[in-house]
Amino acid sequence: MKAGLRRPPARLWVWLGVVLALAAGLGYMTHMPGSPHAGPLPPLSAEEAELRQRLQGHVAVLAGEIGERHLGRYEALTAAAGYIEQSLRAMGYEVASQEYQVQGRRVRNLEAELAGVDPAGEIVLIGAHYDTVAGSPGANDNASGVAALLEIARLLARERPARSLRFVAFVNEEPPFFYTRDMGSRVYARRAAQRGERIVAMLSLETLGYYSDARGSQRYPFPFALFYPDRGDFVAFVGNLASRDLVQRCVRSFRAHTAFPAEGLAAPGWMGGVHWSDHWSFWQEGYPALMVTDTAPYRYPHYHAATDTPDRLDYERLARVTAGLARLGLDLAGGRPER
Repeated sequence: MKAGLRRPPARLWVWLGVVLALAAGLGYMTHMPGSPHAGPLPPLSAEEAELRQRLQGHVAVLAGEIGERHLGRYEALTAAAGYIEQSLRAMGYEVASQEYQVQGRRVRNLEAELAGVDPAGEIVLIGAHYDTVAGSPGANDNASGVAALLEIARLLARERPARSLRFVAFVNEEPPFFYTRDMGSRVYARRAAQRGERIVAMLSLETLGYYSDARGSQRYPFPFALFYPDRGDFVAFVGNLASRDLVQRCVRSFRAHTAFPAEGLAAPGWMGGVHWSDHWSFWQEGYPALMVTDTAPYRYPHYHAATDTPDRLDYERLARVTAGLARLGLDLAGGRPER
């Protein structure tokens, strides 16, 4: 060493190592294949314009005519289940009910399936919860997710995928049932595991209807604001580290087949926001699962509020996202999605 030059203190090397490790870890969580759509969105196709009207109609029934729907408003909860069942049957699906008892009341998950032709018996499951928190009509949370679920089922009803596509509407996602044995998706995932069902991908559709082009309209838990846009104009695919491959595949497929901005994150499941939906229940049984979302409270000012009403939603962009998710679902199931 030349005279006058000092070796950097050991603690500096330690801190440098920590910084580099953190940067590598964050890169591992946030790096996604492909590039998000940039620039103006193309005009809606005739099919997407019709889809927009259908989505708006579903939300109007669930969050408008039926409104707040949970165990405390049992008739509304059962009316929502009836509407979902009737809608799926009208598309030609057989609908199975998984009934169970909570606080002296019978509640149910609803399941429709498009059988795959591959004898391996693998399943791609797309789900959304149909209940709300007390005090909210739940237009975005989660009539938007249920509306998307119904329309994805309709768009794919005539397909012949390799893997089975299963569409499930869950009850009791919201508090006080979240993270409990009475959470609808927890009941469902536990039974699936007991039956040995081969669910290779689970997508939870959670608050999909609110978007904004305004700067600063999107927030994140620290430190993710360093990696993602500050405009709430995208849809997000969020999973835990064990589901990273699924998150990456979904982002790659969505970006390839849909002209709409999409971002992805695969982070530790305990981090804020990462586990806030029905995909959590499937993690408990070892299934790869993720949440598809507009990021809910990190963007939507009416989250869990009485003001979460149908007029707050952007049905044009919800239609774009729903069409893209139908193509993604078909891709995951081994079909041939077309843009």
